Amino acid sequence: MSVNISVDDCVGCGFCVRDCPLEAVRLVKKKAVVDAGRCTDCGVCLRVCEHGAVTPPEAPAPDAVVCDACPIRCRIRPGYEGACRRYANTSGQLVRTTPLQTYADVSDTVGPDPAEPIRRPLVTAIGAGTTYPDCKPAPRIVSGRQGGVDVVTVVTEVPLSYSSVVVKVDTDIDMGREGDRIFAGGREIGMVETEQYGSKMLHVGGVNRLTGRNGFAAARAVTDIANRRRVRLRIEKHTRLEIQVGCPPVINGREAARMRVGCGSATMGLFAPLLVQAADEVIIIDSHITGQMSRHVAGQYAGARPSGVRLVFPESTPGRCFGDHGDGWGGTSITDPADIIADIDMTVARPGMTILVTETTGQQGRLFRVAGGGELEPMPLTPAARRALTAISEACEPSLVSAVYTGGAGGSARAGVTRQPVKLTRAVHAGKAHLTVGGAPGFIWPGGGITFMVDVQRVAAGAFYWTPTPATICPLEYTMTREDYEAMGGHVEAMRPFHAREPRK
Repeated sequence: MSVNISVDDCVGCGFCVRDCPLEAVRLVKKKAVVDAGRCTDCGVCLRVCEHGAVTPPEAPAPDAVVCDACPIRCRIRPGYEGACRRYANTSGQLVRTTPLQTYADVSDTVGPDPAEPIRRPLVTAIGAGTTYPDCKPAPRIVSGRQGGVDVVTVVTEVPLSYSSVVVKVDTDIDMGREGDRIFAGGREIGMVETEQYGSKMLHVGGVNRLTGRNGFAAARAVTDIANRRRVRLRIEKHTRLEIQVGCPPVINGREAARMRVGCGSATMGLFAPLLVQAADEVIIIDSHITGQMSRHVAGQYAGARPSGVRLVFPESTPGRCFGDHGDGWGGTSITDPADIIADIDMTVARPGMTILVTETTGQQGRLFRVAGGGELEPMPLTPAARRALTAISEACEPSLVSAVYTGGAGGSARAGVTRQPVKLTRAVHAGKAHLTVGGAPGFIWPGGGITFMVDVQRVAAGAFYWTPTPATICPLEYTMTREDYEAMGGHVEAMRPFHAREPRK
C-alpha cells in the first residue's frame, strides 16, 4: 500500500509532485495521484502538503523490503528503488544499485598524480612585488633544480578584485540566518552562508562588494581576516562578533568554548549505551536535529524503553526532531530545558521515571523526575548523568575560527607568466603547473579560469594586502618543469638562476 490522498482535500497545488524524490506523484484533473509501485512511504508528500490531504498508508505493502540505510526506512516494492536511488528491491533482496568503486575505477576522472618536483616553489611571492597590469614579465622568474628535475617558479603579488574569504566559525551559538548581512564599522561587507557540521559559515568580500560602495571596508576585512588579525563584525539583527583565525570566536561578548560533537541525532548514536545508563529518557537539544533516546534507533538498540514523552519540535523520523534557532540551549529558542517537552503520556510513562536534558556539547545538563501526574521535578545530576555529560563534552573539539581565501587569477596576471595565457590555465588544470599561495598549496576549482582556494593558516601572517582599487593582494607562485614553461611560451628571457642564499627584498 502507498500513501492515501483525499480527493476532497487535495487542491492541486502540486507541491507533492514537485518534491517527490521518485516522481511517484502526478496531477490528474488537478488532483494528486500516487503510483503505488514507486511510492516508498518516504513521507515527503505528507510533510509538504499544506491541506492535510495526504495520510500514511494503513499498512505496508507485504512484498516491500524495508531499507535501513537511513532513518527514512523506505518500503521498496520489487523492481523499484528507494527515495535516495541508491538501493533497490531485487527479487525481495535489498541491493545497492552502484557497485563499490576502487581507486583504479576512478583514476581517469581524478586525473594524473601531480609531479612531485613541482609541488614546492623555489621562492615565494611574499615581498616579490607586482607588474600589474602585467604588460611585462612577472617580477621574479627563477630556475633551479629540484628532485633531479629542472624547474621554474614564477611569482607575483597579484591584486585580485575577484577575491573573498569564507570563514568557518566552530560553534552552535546562533549567529544569524542564511543571507543575513555582515557589517564592519557599519558598512556591509559580507553575508551569512549556510551551516556545516558544528560550524557557521560566513562569506566576506567578493567582487560585487569590493567594487561597490563599501569596497574599501570589504577589502580591509578580507585582508585582516586572511592575515589572522582580530576583526570585529556585526551580523544584522542581533549578533556582535569578534573573530581571529586560529582563536575561539567571541559572540555577543561570550567566548565560545566547544563545537558540538554532532547534531542531536548523531550525538545519540555516539553515546547511546552511556545515555541509557544516565536516565530513562534523554533529550539532546539541537537547532538542526534534536535527539530523543526512547524513539531513536540508537536508543532502542541500546535498550531504551518507551517513555511517553513528546517534544515540542516536529519529528522528522523517529527520535529525530527538527529544531529552531535562538539564543537558548543547543542554539535553539529553548531557554528552560523543561520547555522542550510538550506533554507526557502517563499511560506509557512511569512515575519516578528520570529525564536528562542536555545539548550537543554536553556543557549544560538538567535532570528531572516525573511525578505521578506527569509533572517534572528537578533533581540533582546523578553520577551516571554526569558521566554522560562529561563524555559528550570531552569528545567535542575546541571552538575555533578558520578561513579559506578564494581568488580568481584567470585574468591579466597570467600575462606576466607567459605570452600565451590560456596555456597557463590549461597547465594548472592538467597538473603541469602547480599553484601555491605564499608557498602553501592551493586548491583549484574545476572548470574554466584559475579560481583557487587556500587555507590562510598555511600562509605566513601578513602575506596578504589590500589596495584602494579596491582589491586584495595575494602572493601567487606557479612552479613547473622548465620544459613545460618553455613550451607554453614563458618569458625565458627574464628568467634567472635561483640561489639558495638570494637576499630577501
